[in-house]
Amino acid sequence: MNLRFLRRPFKYEFFNATLYIIGFNLMFYFIGNIVPVSKFYLSLIPGAVLKGYVWQFFTYMFEHANFNHIFFNMLGVLLFGYQVERAMGSREFLLFYLLTGFLSGLLSFFYFIALGYYGVILLGASGALFGVMLAFATFFPRSQILVFFILPVPAPVLVLLYTALELFYAFSGTGGNVAHYTHVAGFLVAYLYLLIRHGINPIKVFRDEYFH
Repeated sequence: MNLRFLRRPFKYEFFNATLYIIGFNLMFYFIGNIVPVSKFYLSLIPGAVLKGYVWQFFTYMFEHANFNHIFFNMLGVLLFGYQVERAMGSREFLLFYLLTGFLSGLLSFFYFIALGYYGVILLGASGALFGVMLAFATFFPRSQILVFFILPVPAPVLVLLYTALELFYAFSGTGGNVAHYTHVAGFLVAYLYLLIRHGINPIKVFRDEYFH
């Protein structure tokens, strides 16, 4: 593997890519409310992908089920994404966000196909958002996150707790209609991205900077 090529950096610049991402999500949300059938074409549906709707691997991450869904996802993108974008640079952040979302959807697709879930509908920015959360905890391991805006929890601890919960829900089947495997995929893809692209091992960062 040519790590020199994979780790070739972009020229650092900052142009508020986080706000563009949020804007695209809001645009898709309003289009979905005006033209409800568009959700069928833009969400990730395994059966539809097999019929040629391959763009759904990208568009699903901009679709949301309802106001609460998009509100909390975009709040997370704003709070964590802005800081990660500052640390990475806007071009790097866009690559990270879109690739994490795409690969989270791709892994979820293969999971659904393996189980025969051809009609399941996957939508939302959660896969990419969970990846952004991991990146935030990696770049800012000593940061405190206010859970429910009250309880301060160290970022690495929160990420590890989320990962454990998502794995539990995914394998126990007790998580309702939430795409827990997509969340886990987001963590996994982000971990590999940081390791391969930046040479940063998030687990080592957590251990050395916080748990040491």
